Amino acid sequence: MNLEKVLAVSGKPGLYVLKVQTRSGFVAESLADGKKITVNLKSNVSLLSEISIYTYDGEQPLAQIINNIAKKEKNGPAISHKEDNATLLAYFREILTDFDEDRVYPSDVKKILNWYNILQAKGLVTDELPKEEEASVEATEEAKN
Repeated sequence: MNLEKVLAVSGKPGLYVLKVQTRSGFVAESLADGKKITVNLKSNVSLLSEISIYTYDGEQPLAQIINNIAKKEKNGPAISHKEDNATLLAYFREILTDFDEDRVYPSDVKKILNWYNILQAKGLVTDELPKEEEASVEATEEAKN
């Protein structure tokens, strides 16, 4: 799964795809409805490829977590992000057994499941990790052994 150009824009619902960079910011297209928005450089924007989740052993890239959800759900939709917190945390514990429960909040789990379901609905969920993320995951697994 390639999250290189997928963005989360603070204050805007859903996910966006980076289309064009401009002098004062960039143009992004909504994955939900295809509408294009302009985002200035002062906006708080997160690339999904740069997001990691805290574990007791370090950090896990978001792409790996989405890949784990895809494996569990056989590339189908995950549970709704609107479930109660206990259900969400129990589900997330199945996906990432060693997530740091003091630093990963239910609101984080809600975002991840919402993002996964958006990506899955658009057919962007695949079983493969980008090459660089595969290498980092393999290095992490070798360090554990």
